[in-house]
Amino acid sequence: MASGLSIAVVGATGAAGQMTLKILEERKFPMRELRAFASERSVGKTVTFRGEPVPIRRIEPGAFKGVDIAFCSAGSAQAKEYAPAIVKAGATVIDKSNAFRMDPEVPLVVPEINAHAARRHRGIVACPNCTTIVTVMPLKPLHDAGRLTRVIATSFQAVSGAGVNGIAELREQTLAWARGETIVPRHFPHPIAFNLIPAIDRFEPNGYTGEEMKLVNETRKILEAPELLIAPTTVRVPVFTSHSIAVTAETAVKITAARARDLFERFPGLKLWDDPAQHRYPMPVAVEGQDDCFVGRIREDLSSANGLSFWVVGDQLRKGAATNAVQIAELLARS
Repeated sequence: MASGLSIAVVGATGAAGQMTLKILEERKFPMRELRAFASERSVGKTVTFRGEPVPIRRIEPGAFKGVDIAFCSAGSAQAKEYAPAIVKAGATVIDKSNAFRMDPEVPLVVPEINAHAARRHRGIVACPNCTTIVTVMPLKPLHDAGRLTRVIATSFQAVSGAGVNGIAELREQTLAWARGETIVPRHFPHPIAFNLIPAIDRFEPNGYTGEEMKLVNETRKILEAPELLIAPTTVRVPVFTSHSIAVTAETAVKITAARARDLFERFPGLKLWDDPAQHRYPMPVAVEGQDDCFVGRIREDLSSANGLSFWVVGDQLRKGAATNAVQIAELLARS
C-alpha cells in the first residue's frame, strides 16, 4: 500500500463493510493506507485486507486526519453523527445509508447513470438503496431512448438485504422445518422460510412502506425526473442473496421489445439474459457474486401501447451496495 489514496471503512466488521473490503481488493483500488473502524466492542479486533490483518480503530477526534475517501457502511444515525466530522477532517465520504440520499446538496450516484453528479459533491456522496440501483439500471437506457412516463416495479428482496440476522433467520427456519419443528419468527414479523412477506420497512400514512418510497424518490432523483410516476411494491422472499424486480415501464416514445434488448445489451453494467425457449432468464442463484445486473423476460405490455415489461436481477450486496460505492470512489480518484 505504498502509493495511492488513504481509505477508511467505517463499519468494517459488518456485512456491507466486509463486502466493501472485498470489492476494493478485487478491483485493485489504488491505496497507500487502509483504516478500519467499527463499534466500540470491535476495537482491538482485526479485519483482513490483501492477506494482512488490519486493526479496528476507535472513532474519535483526529482518527480521520489524512484520509482521502471514507466509506460509511453504518446505519443512518451513525452516518449523520460521523460523516460531517469526517468531511471536516478533509475526507470525502461515500455513504451507503439513507441519511443523506434525499438531501438536495448531496449527489445520489450510480456511476453508469449519473457520474456527472458525483463531481458536484460538497464532501458527501450518497449511494442509493440497493433495490433502487438494480431497478434504475435498465430504466436509464429506456429513459434516454423514449422518455419514461410511468413505472410499475415489484421487488422480490433477498433476506441478506436485512443483514446477517435475515440470513440466520432463513437458515434456522429452514432447518427447523426440515426437523418438523415449529417455525418461530424472531427478526422478521412473520416466518420467512417457504413464505413471502409483502411489506419491508414501516408503513407510511399513504399505505406504502418506507422501502417502497425510497424506490420512488431515489429513482426520480437519479434520473432527474421529479414528476415520473412510479408504483412500487416490495416483497421479502426466502432467497439468501440477490434482489429481483418485475418492472413495467411506459415511455412517451414507443420502444419495441427488440429495441429494448439492443438498448440493454449496449448499456454498461447490464447483461442481457433473454432466451425463454432455452429457459434462459435471470435468477438469483445465477446472478449472486456478480457485479452486473441481468435483465430478461423482455416483452411488450399487453395493457399499454407504449409499455414494456421485463425482469431484472442484481446482487444487492455487490452492485446494490459495495461495488457501487467503490465505483464512486474510482470516479473521485480519477477526478
